[in-house]
Amino acid sequence: MTTAIRVQNLSKRYRIGAAQTKFRYGMLRDQLADVAKTPFRLAASVFGRKNTQPELHRADNFIWALNDVSFDLEEGKVLGIVGRNGAGKSTLLKVLSRVTEPTKGTVTVRGRVGSLLEVGTGFHPELTGRENIYMNGAILGMKRAEIESKFDEMVDFSEVEQFIDTPVKRYSSGMYLRLAFAVAAHLEPEILVVDEVLAVGDAEFQKKCLGKMGDVAQQGRTVLFVSHNMSAILRLTQEAIVLNKGKMLMRAPTQEAVDFYLSSGQAQAGERIWEAEEVPAASAPFRPLSLKVKDRRGKVVDTVRSTEPLGIEFEYCLDAPVTGLRVGFYLSTMRGEYVLTSFDTDEPLMFEKYAVRKAGHYLSRCEIPADMFNEGRYGLGVNASSFGVRRYFQDEKALAFNVDISGAPGTHWPEMRQGPIRPRLQWKIEKVD
Repeated sequence: MTTAIRVQNLSKRYRIGAAQTKFRYGMLRDQLADVAKTPFRLAASVFGRKNTQPELHRADNFIWALNDVSFDLEEGKVLGIVGRNGAGKSTLLKVLSRVTEPTKGTVTVRGRVGSLLEVGTGFHPELTGRENIYMNGAILGMKRAEIESKFDEMVDFSEVEQFIDTPVKRYSSGMYLRLAFAVAAHLEPEILVVDEVLAVGDAEFQKKCLGKMGDVAQQGRTVLFVSHNMSAILRLTQEAIVLNKGKMLMRAPTQEAVDFYLSSGQAQAGERIWEAEEVPAASAPFRPLSLKVKDRRGKVVDTVRSTEPLGIEFEYCLDAPVTGLRVGFYLSTMRGEYVLTSFDTDEPLMFEKYAVRKAGHYLSRCEIPADMFNEGRYGLGVNASSFGVRRYFQDEKALAFNVDISGAPGTHWPEMRQGPIRPRLQWKIEKVD
């Protein structure tokens, strides 16, 4: 079978902090001065003079987003890529799509690559939707007749027909996504690369996109798919690779890879503590400290009973006042299916009371009632944001916990109950005759 993608010892390094000055755009006099200084810099390097800015070259100012990754992917295969945030998934796709160059290693790609890495990647904001479709097709090497044969189908799929002759800079993020996905999936590249961008769309559109990706896979085209939705990974892919901190931990049949990822990549003690170096500088003035799952006695636990209430406690600091802050969590199954979302200012009275949250040390706590969850393992993510203004911090896979259903309603029946919840409902039985 022909190899569509060959990745050999691929590594990508990024510099943290200061930008590389050699790519700085300056005035003509700055460029002339830089040229004049070149002989002196060369002499200094020859005679061993110390660099005047050693901090820019220290090892701790670099991060390896990918580190010695190798794999082959045959034509017609669908490969999933899973890993925590920062594992290197998006960087890998950007290298494969020629958006960025590798630091080391080689990538060989056979065929045209259609990429959907971020909303509107490859779109020119000043061009209309129609013009962007033709431009993207031309970039893929397609002839005008090929693009025209798919044009109506793409517009119909994207549901933006009314705005197709409007500059895309005026599109909402959802409209952008619909058209971008339609172009990537319908222009029939030999290789389709899709990052976790479907989360931007509504549930119906996500379902539509996943259905289209299934069709693409059945047509024998090669697909690389990144997602935190394990159900989508299991449904669409035959094999998956697991990345962690830039390294490839394993490649295996999808079910085996997903089981490995879910069992090895999550916190095990019902508690997550963030070290200072784990918190992005962009999160300031918000600083997450810890997230805890507690039983009814206030003990931090990894396993809770379905018949007892569950406590969630998020500890954080504000180094400056924040207006309109909301702190909350996303609760999901381990396959990425959302169960519920809640924020600490959902109640209007709480929103008014904490309209401005002063600098200081905080705990946001809530209790989930008993008889809520079905048996299984659940993921807990956190979010701190000012709605419609700014997201300060988000960790979608902060920790995980187990639910034990001993004594829960219906456990006297032998069959497994379907679904992530199994509430205790009040039934009435009446004999009518």
